Amino acid sequence: MTTASARHILVQTEQECLDLKTRIDGGEDFAEVAKAHSSCPSKAQGGDLGSFGPGMMVKEFDEVVFSAPVGSLQGPVQTQFGFHLLEVTARD
Repeated sequence: MTTASARHILVQTEQECLDLKTRIDGGEDFAEVAKAHSSCPSKAQGGDLGSFGPGMMVKEFDEVVFSAPVGSLQGPVQTQFGFHLLEVTARD
């Protein structure tokens, strides 16, 4: 079975997500931005969600994590929880 590792930042608005994406694209550290702004408990680990298989996350999240290039910043991705910035850190 394919597994992936990813990190994310969860915020409530699309605009906040876009603003944070601009900051990360501009060179700010993903983990530091996650610690300061994410509403997910994973923020304590810099947004790191660890390793998981297909179907373990919500559908919208899964679709991006299992198709986006490893190491690329993706988002905003809207789910029932809010808006996510995602980075796939590994996939096998």
